[in-house]
Amino acid sequence: MRLWKYQQKNRDKLVESGLRRWEIGEISSRIGQLYFSQYLRTSEARFLFESYIFYEAIFNRKYFEGSSRDRGVRFKELRFYARFLMVSLILNHKEMVKLLVEKFTELVEDSKANFRGTNFKEWKLVVQEIVQFTKADTAILNIKPLRYCAMFDSYPASLSYVSRFHAKRLLKFQDAVLTSYHKNEVKFAELTLDTFRMLQCLEWEPSGSFYQNHPVESRENGNMSDHSVVSGLIDINLAADMLDPTLPSNPKKAVLYRPSTTQLISVIATVCEGLPPDSVMLIYLSAPGDTGTDNTSEIKSSGVSSKCARSNAPYNHHEQNNGLCQNHVTMNGDSSQCFQNYLWLGPSKNGGSNFLYPGDIIPFTRRPTFMIIDSDNSHAFKVLHGAEKGEPAALFLSPQRPSFKDPSDTDMAQNGSQFTFFLTVPLQAFCQLVGFNLSNDVLDMYNDLESIISAAFSEWEKILCTSTSLDLVWAQLVSDPFLRRLILRFIFCRAVLTLFCLRESGHQYLPVCIPELPSIVSPKSEAVQSYIIRLVKHLEVADCFSFHE
Repeated sequence: MRLWKYQQKNRDKLVESGLRRWEIGEISSRIGQLYFSQYLRTSEARFLFESYIFYEAIFNRKYFEGSSRDRGVRFKELRFYARFLMVSLILNHKEMVKLLVEKFTELVEDSKANFRGTNFKEWKLVVQEIVQFTKADTAILNIKPLRYCAMFDSYPASLSYVSRFHAKRLLKFQDAVLTSYHKNEVKFAELTLDTFRMLQCLEWEPSGSFYQNHPVESRENGNMSDHSVVSGLIDINLAADMLDPTLPSNPKKAVLYRPSTTQLISVIATVCEGLPPDSVMLIYLSAPGDTGTDNTSEIKSSGVSSKCARSNAPYNHHEQNNGLCQNHVTMNGDSSQCFQNYLWLGPSKNGGSNFLYPGDIIPFTRRPTFMIIDSDNSHAFKVLHGAEKGEPAALFLSPQRPSFKDPSDTDMAQNGSQFTFFLTVPLQAFCQLVGFNLSNDVLDMYNDLESIISAAFSEWEKILCTSTSLDLVWAQLVSDPFLRRLILRFIFCRAVLTLFCLRESGHQYLPVCIPELPSIVSPKSEAVQSYIIRLVKHLEVADCFSFHE
């Protein structure tokens, strides 16, 4: 920043001495990247805004213009576009993202034409990634932010119940570990579609920024209009004017792209070690899985004794269909079943180094932990219940199979995970389930549906805050707005998938929460079914659901 201020004060002399515009752009691009890296480390929104301010100034002032004459400068310009796209995506500036994708694509094509001796294959892959990512992301109507927004996510009718809620212990949500690892999953750079949605879901919407995005205007000749102050000057304090100082800090988030098992465990251990007193750690894992029906040698190679793979203790049996072996919730805290089933954190099944067993998480249950497992083998993590080492864990386990009216929507490589979609954009996940295409042409319909869901969440929020049967594990999380919103969306997701009838019946299609939530918010309860019925009637999709007592 001292360097930036120096060149601002001495711009004329520096230009006379040979300073070129692309070098100014390079300095500001590096500063923007430093701010973005600081955002990733701290999750503080002001760093993200500072990064955007620098990148936008570079873009508007065309600092890299004329790079077709210098291959080195062209590569700097390509890196700038890729970084600016990432920041714009996370800030939800969709119009800017759309414009950047067009310019970036043109730039890669121009590079191939002007630098014929250079291989731009990697940059073509980056273009393909961002096109695929934006195609999946723009399927979400840009009406309501994924971030927590008081206008949409707090309900006046239940606000007093939330404010008066008390429990023996209330935990603060301050740290999260987010990762997904699927073959051919939608991603851009090192951010997958699922972790992108969870990342935004666990942040505050900066006051006003969602509604006051400056329109991106283009001149007739395709050049951008420069709405900035004196050319070359970037106001490094603009971010302070764009943020609501009354908002709490965002929870810190460690977003891991395709980590090895040891890397993931190391990060979880670091977060756990630094967790403040009376705080909870959220762990979101999205990965394919498998059962360890014949993995004795793999278990031994991973350092797990064969004794740990056998058990004669009594169990509660939870049926698993589709050829998967049975998962168990132990009655006496025996964790011997915790090293049989696993998630894959690697490109192939090449041994224990790529496997994450439920038992690998047990050491971290000495601290309060909230786990969201999104996998076709998620139910394997039921064995954690009763095997914790100090604090009972809260668990959301996804269905092992998705449910859709239209089978073409089942491609996770195009749409991301259905369970994560429900937890982050519940209304549009519901519409995807029943094959209803939400678009800007049906905004009145969207608003009607959103009002039904808001009324449902308001009532369920009141129920949770007044229930005498709410397990302490959930009671100590309900006061946190992010975690409470996830709980409400889980109730909605479980009810919708339980009542959906256009598929074979089976537990593999249903999510699980451990410990169980009160029966008054179960899929069979009147308080839940009444709102699902209203949604179904409004969309006229009664043939997709079966309601029962």
